[in-house]
Amino acid sequence: MAENILKSAMNNRSVSQILKSYYRVLKLSRKPAREEFLMISKVAGAGIVAIGFVGFVVYILLTELPTWV
Repeated sequence: MAENILKSAMNNRSVSQILKSYYRVLKLSRKPAREEFLMISKVAGAGIVAIGFVGFVVYILLTELPTWV
């Protein structure tokens, strides 16, 4: 049902209107400052490390726990 609504909305708008809205978004975007980029990188890196650590712990539990039981 959502696909039908999306398709009908796309049919009602012309290609030029869609491109204008994309252009408007691009005009509002900006290059991040160095500090902002470093903070985003640190947070993303910490998330990757945390997910990797959780996966490693689960792997160790699933491989070593059956040998103890």
